[in-house]
Amino acid sequence: MRIFVTGGAGFIGSNLVDRLLDLGHDVTAYDNFSTGRISFLEAARRSSRFTLVEGDTLEAERLAVAMRGAEVIVHLAANADVRFGTQHPRRDLEQNTIATFNVLEAMRTNGVRRIAFASTGSVYGEPTVFPTPEDAPFPVQTSLYGASKLAGEGLIQAYCEGYGFQGLIFRFVSILGERYSHGHVIDFYRSLRANPTELRVLGDGRQRKSYLYVQDCIDAILTVVGRRADSGVEIFNLGTSEYCEVNESIGWITEALGVSPALRYTGGERGWVGDSPFIFLDTARVTALGWRPTLTIREGITRTLAYLQANPWLLEARA
Repeated sequence: MRIFVTGGAGFIGSNLVDRLLDLGHDVTAYDNFSTGRISFLEAARRSSRFTLVEGDTLEAERLAVAMRGAEVIVHLAANADVRFGTQHPRRDLEQNTIATFNVLEAMRTNGVRRIAFASTGSVYGEPTVFPTPEDAPFPVQTSLYGASKLAGEGLIQAYCEGYGFQGLIFRFVSILGERYSHGHVIDFYRSLRANPTELRVLGDGRQRKSYLYVQDCIDAILTVVGRRADSGVEIFNLGTSEYCEVNESIGWITEALGVSPALRYTGGERGWVGDSPFIFLDTARVTALGWRPTLTIREGITRTLAYLQANPWLLEARA
């Protein structure tokens, strides 16, 4: 297949690009390098089946030209800065919602009918059902990031209805693993490198979260995308059958580093505006297809930490 990956130089995107090339597909990565890294594509660029296009998903014409000849779109490019969304609300609208509209229009122009979309478990806001299934009643949206992703889902659903597209929507928990450059593990590690005697923790440390290793995430995506193509929309939660408290994650990280910092909590059950205190998704729908995660949350966190220790340049690049 000829597969077009937006955000192809990013954390998840570059890992996906490598896997797709290993499977024999022709891959085009489209990225503006706002957070993606050219070094993540070092192996991919040696392949004759790989094409790299530097561009922004807000550049509608450039995007449409780059997409010519594609058969499947994997739309990963987004603003994932959940914590500071209220400080720049237009960014989520532009990079998550309008960008998704541009991708869909480029697909329509080029006659492409299949899209896999990286959404988020944040669209469930603060649900009352745990683990939370794909058909859970939607509560009030609590983050601009989640709202912008939900708007993207709505656009995909409308294009599937109006133009016969196939939309595969993946609602992720937080993803961990190699090339990880954004999230609590890198934040804690950076802080502990600077001062191993004290760690500031947003919230009360009792927030309960689920995490998924990046290669397990990609396995799930490939399991779904590899099936027979039909028109319409399918939605899949991607996560694990467990969760952990932030305090547990801190314990695993500090144990691996051999430090015992004093913990300074900012208070409250939320780390920031829009932070859900409990994220735990029901993954029965995707596991029914035969997919299973290979790493536990603890294994994913410690493997991510080991990667960061081996690649300290990432901490400096993202500080």
